[in-house]
This record gives sequence, C-alpha cells and structure tokens, in this order.
Amino acid sequence: MPTLTPARIGSGSTRYSTVAVILHWMIALGILTLIVMGLVMDHIHLDTMRVFQLYQLHKSIGITVMFLIALRIGWRLTHSAPALPADMPPLEKKGAHLAHLALYGLQVLLPLSGWAMVSVSMLGIPTVLFGTVPWPDLPVLSTLPDKAPVEAALKVVHHWASWGLLGLIILHVAAALRHQFVLHDHVLRQMLPSFGASSTARQKGETP
Repeated sequence: MPTLTPARIGSGSTRYSTVAVILHWMIALGILTLIVMGLVMDHIHLDTMRVFQLYQLHKSIGITVMFLIALRIGWRLTHSAPALPADMPPLEKKGAHLAHLALYGLQVLLPLSGWAMVSVSMLGIPTVLFGTVPWPDLPVLSTLPDKAPVEAALKVVHHWASWGLLGLIILHVAAALRHQFVLHDHVLRQMLPSFGASSTARQKGETP
C-alpha cells in the first residue's frame, strides 16, 4: 500500500503534478478562510443574522474542503511526490515526514469534528451548503439521547485542532521559506504554480 513518504517519481520529476499543486492551493485557501472566519465568529460581536450566515458559510466551505482533502489524499497515495534534497539531514527529513502526516491528520480531523459537532448540536440548525444543497447530519450522533456532553467535547476537539493546524501551517510556511531563501534549494518551487513554465519543465523531463 502506498504511503505518504516523499519519494521521487519514476520519471525523475522535480515537481509535484499539476493536480497536486491545484489541490494544495485550493485547500490552503479554504483552510485559511475557515480559520479567519472562525476567529471572527469567536472574537467579534455580530448580530444574530450575521452570525447565522457566517456559520452556514463556514460549514459550506468546511464540507467543500473535506472533499478536496479526500481527493488530495487519494491522489497522493497513487502518485509519488518529488524527493527531498539529497543533502538534507536524515533527522530533518523525518521531521518533515511527521509534520506532513500531522497536517494531513488535522485536515481530516477538523472537518469531521465540525460535521459531528453540527450533527449533535442542541440547536438542531440544518446545514444547507451555500444556501442551496441540504447536507445531512451524521445519523448516530443526531439521534443521541444526551447530546450536550458530546457537543461540548467535540467543541474542545475542534477548537484545539484548529489552533494545532494553524501552528503547523506557520511551521510549514517557515520551513518552505527557509528552503527557498536560506538553503536555496528546490523544495518550495516543487509546489509553486508553473504558469508558463510548462514547456521548460517538459524539456527538463518534469511531469506536469
């Protein structure tokens, strides 16, 4: 079974595939949007209708990101990633591997815990994605006789998972910038959109 361990593609590619790059940046944009919305909902006083609208949009984007993450993991398990620099210390490679696993894990946990939290909510407000598509609650949780303690526990999980993911994102960005501006290697460029560089990449034998 394929793993998430970075490994060079058979063709010798030094870039992630176009699909991987698109999914990565779509997920990144979605997660950052969700974090900002979460901070606004938690720390800024808004009228009831605006809070309701923000929660509905937050849920809609969260479910969308959940599907994108599933696609990203599926793609990653069937398509190897470019190799890390050969001169990168083994301990640093291990750290990068563990950090990526943690990122994947929290990206899965957050939307699932949010969905579970909505499903067990005492308010029982239905979820309608982008005001159009009705989204069901998780069947087991929605029929619990005593929802309050489960909802409280899920709120704690969702809250701290959000902060954990934000911390890993900051670490991830800092590491990428270090590779680019301190170590001067190719790690950041592996995930940057190539735009008009596709012909050059093909000349170098890189896979789009």
